[in-house]
Amino acid sequence: MSTVTDNEAARKFELEEDGHTAFATYRRADNIVTIPHVEAPMELRGKGSAGRLMEGIAALARANGFRIVPSCPYAVAWFRRHPEAADVLT
Repeated sequence: MSTVTDNEAARKFELEEDGHTAFATYRRADNIVTIPHVEAPMELRGKGSAGRLMEGIAALARANGFRIVPSCPYAVAWFRRHPEAADVLT
């Protein structure tokens, strides 16, 4: 299984699959992380990579004690479809 990593220098959460990287850009203010953009390259679209990225971001939030504000339409929709992840939202 692929692991989501926090590329702090680029302010991106990243998930590499099949040699391509799906990512979510973020802004951090203390323990609040706003996600304004989620993107999967064409090669990963329709394969669930963006969803696995979001699952990994939620897991990172739980493990590291930060809360999420999704502002990207994809991230907002993902959290709506996954109420079990609502514990990491502000």
